[in-house]
Amino acid sequence: MTIKIGWIGCGRHATWMLMPQLARSGFEIAAVCDRDEGAAQNAARQFGAKAVYSDYEEMIANADIDAVGMAVGPEVHFRATMAAIRRGIPVFMEKPPAASAAKAKELLDASDAAKVPVTVGFMKRYSTGNKIAKNILDGGDFGQVLGIHGSYMTAPTYFAGEVDYTGFYLHHCVHYMDLITWFAGSEFADVRLRKNVPGKGKMLIHMNFECENGVIGNVVMGTVQSRGTPMEFVQIMGDQNRVEVENVINVAWHRNPPFKAEDPEAVLDPGCDTLVWTPNFTAAANEDHKGYHALLLDVAAKIRGESDAVPQIRDGWLAMQRLERMIALIEA
Repeated sequence: MTIKIGWIGCGRHATWMLMPQLARSGFEIAAVCDRDEGAAQNAARQFGAKAVYSDYEEMIANADIDAVGMAVGPEVHFRATMAAIRRGIPVFMEKPPAASAAKAKELLDASDAAKVPVTVGFMKRYSTGNKIAKNILDGGDFGQVLGIHGSYMTAPTYFAGEVDYTGFYLHHCVHYMDLITWFAGSEFADVRLRKNVPGKGKMLIHMNFECENGVIGNVVMGTVQSRGTPMEFVQIMGDQNRVEVENVINVAWHRNPPFKAEDPEAVLDPGCDTLVWTPNFTAAANEDHKGYHALLLDVAAKIRGESDAVPQIRDGWLAMQRLERMIALIEA
């Protein structure tokens, strides 16, 4: 079953990252909407949409669609999702789901009451390296997760004119407020934080935590690195086990090998030596290592009633609660 979707927001992120993956994932882009009529017309031309709107409420009310998708901003995400829920239309939205945890909870309550699915774009769970790491953790050979370290940096590009960290929090930090607890399999219990602010729009945060299941760790986030360098690293620690994901594509599973130097018969043993993986970017296949295609496949499966695997509005609400807890510590 092809799902006819009406898409809100035809900016660079949507037209480069999300909309090209929709057709591969079981969707037909039937309508597009953007306040910028030129952007909407250009997206319609690229992706074959037959209906073009500049008002999302008009599109939701009148377009011949089975679902609504959007990548706009937290305020419109909230209002447009509410409008879709009122008409019984399933929703996929980019993160964040709303500007606050309270607004995200309103969406959760409305979704539950109307029994209309609302899915959220936490694609970090689907990035190839992170997906491999989670499969290792769930496969039975890793054992208990003991600790997690994550680093997820960006540059001060969110700031033009007056410094406001809201965009950094909502569009950047919220990803790891979902990803880390997903790896840990548990909610944060205790959270502490240190920060360094060397200049306007520049912040470095070290947040350490203990989860309810005993997993400990820390997350480093900030706006003090170049976007032109790799900025993501995750390390998951177990007993004689360690999985590391660098730049969402390089994976290493370190286990418990013997020392090699004094063994003249030393070889690489697949049963205990380090396993590594990195993608072949010379292959012609259109692989999507950032995870958007895999995410949208699960969105389609949820809309068709086949699976609940995709992140949903409850996950968005929980991530926003964690984010606001972190922001309160920053501003204390």
